[in-house]
Amino acid sequence: MSTVRLTTAQALVRFLAAQYAERDGERHRLIAATWGIFGHGNVAGIGQALVEGAARPGAPAAMPFHQGRNEQAMVHAAVGYARQSRRLSAHAVTTSIGPGATNLVTGAALATINRLPVLLLPGDTFATRPADPVLQQLQLPSAGDVSVNDCLRPVSVYFDRVTRPEALVPAALEAVRTLADPAATGAVTLALPQDVQAEAYDWPEEFFAERTWRVRRPRPDAAELDAAVRAVRAAERPLVVAGGGVKHSAAEDALRTFAERAGLPVATTQAGKGVLPYDHPCDVGGVGHTGTETAAALARTADLVIGVGTRYTDFTTASGTLFPEGTRFLNLNVTGFDAHKQAALPLVADAREGLTALTGALDGHRSRDPEEWAAAKRDWQRRVDTAYTAPGDGDARPTQTQVLGALDTLVDGSDILINAAGSLPGDLHKLWRPRSADQYHVEYGYSCMGYEIPAAIGVLLAAPGRPVWALVGDGTYLMNPTEIVTAVQERLPLRLIVLQNHGYASIGGLSEAVGAERYGTDYRYRDADGGFTGSPLPVDLGANAASLGMRVLRPRTVRDLREALGEARAATVPTCVYVETETPDTVSGAPPDAAWWDVPVAETSTRPSAVKAREEYDRHVTARRRHL
Repeated sequence: MSTVRLTTAQALVRFLAAQYAERDGERHRLIAATWGIFGHGNVAGIGQALVEGAARPGAPAAMPFHQGRNEQAMVHAAVGYARQSRRLSAHAVTTSIGPGATNLVTGAALATINRLPVLLLPGDTFATRPADPVLQQLQLPSAGDVSVNDCLRPVSVYFDRVTRPEALVPAALEAVRTLADPAATGAVTLALPQDVQAEAYDWPEEFFAERTWRVRRPRPDAAELDAAVRAVRAAERPLVVAGGGVKHSAAEDALRTFAERAGLPVATTQAGKGVLPYDHPCDVGGVGHTGTETAAALARTADLVIGVGTRYTDFTTASGTLFPEGTRFLNLNVTGFDAHKQAALPLVADAREGLTALTGALDGHRSRDPEEWAAAKRDWQRRVDTAYTAPGDGDARPTQTQVLGALDTLVDGSDILINAAGSLPGDLHKLWRPRSADQYHVEYGYSCMGYEIPAAIGVLLAAPGRPVWALVGDGTYLMNPTEIVTAVQERLPLRLIVLQNHGYASIGGLSEAVGAERYGTDYRYRDADGGFTGSPLPVDLGANAASLGMRVLRPRTVRDLREALGEARAATVPTCVYVETETPDTVSGAPPDAAWWDVPVAETSTRPSAVKAREEYDRHVTARRRHL
């Protein structure tokens, strides 16, 4: 057997560079690049290995490298890249031991919750323990084999600690198998002790041969398909709920054909919004707490809900209050875990294959007529127009929804909008009019503040040449602005919209609704009583973005905003549009929520606001039900 002598880190980098994913005849690098911040736990191992394979005159890098500023943000960038790549290509992230490794946990949870592949390569403490403890090592009196990387176990779909060089072979193969499996993918962690990274070993050359991992499109079981067809034929008021799995599977055309032929309304989750264009007759908009009234009305009378690639979060089901008692569920999902939710008839299959099989087996059966909900759709679009439109000639400071309205008049199907947290996801889910299947990129599985800017960088790397917008409030911006520096360094034309509303507007509104009286949600000076009701803090996030290298535009009015957004869209350098919106009380302007969301309210209180909120809570909670 022919061998080659390399360090463990060199072997891992060479192995990853030879891995490919293939679906429908399209082949992609499985690990297209590595993000990293170096410390003593990875600089001499993975860091040195990346140098070995770095670009040289006339030859590209074996493993392209991106320099990050925050470990969590690097994972967000990798997730943005993976989602835009429909899970067919991913990035790796390397860190040192200690805080560098634990900073990965939030990003790993986000990736796993959203079923998106990312490979995490944190350094680990010495496997051989020549000195104990080393710098940044966690020691537990009860367990000598625990390190901080064990924090990553519950948020990883696969975890291994490579304590010997030869152990890398099965660990690396299992890691990439998991990344390429649509039913198992998420965050994959290979913890790499710093001494093992630098240790040499004679590796079999076959380990570095190119491997192509077929991304399966499993077809439905015949018996499950037969049961699904009978359920659809028997339903009088079926409703499709489309989730992110439709996008991951590239099943948008199959969904459109299924809905058109069967006459089915299609409501969408946050992850699924955009699978049909907003003006398609079968599209009824977002569903659930932040959805449209059109979708809510159809959901409240549905006798069969056909879930396609969705996890059924509490926002989608309005915390179990949206669908009527007696509703049956039919779930098409590539994972059995999600297919069985809501005590559903399962159809375990790839979304595209399952929808194609259903369409064929229904053989022309038609359930409903889009004219049933056409008038409701038109009425909803009029409400969207009202929220988007600035009164008068546009000389006033804009509301948040008017910012979205100004952007709506500017974009086309090539633009991509990224958001994750605050009041914007609700406004976007209700109001945004997606023109293309991948225009709407809202991470609402983990709803992680600080996701947007690094994720936009990942999307820009996956979709070069397309206008990419990161929409953030001031609270989100303050969580994680560091990767602005990366966008500047990489010369990526990130378009950043920062909405300055002086506080946590979304949670402020929720706080008021549950009787907590907006306590601790505004960015204001302390008052004499120790609260936070003083004047707004003199924070200039535009100046901060400029200090990190962005070009900053400062529109004051709606008219200015339209000009600034147009200038930003045409920009070739990272550009920030810094907008001071109306106060948190009027930050949104969107229609009220279409359905309930269960946030428990204090059962006893001396404050009238909490007592009233509890009465309202008790009224809603009686409608909560389990579908069995």
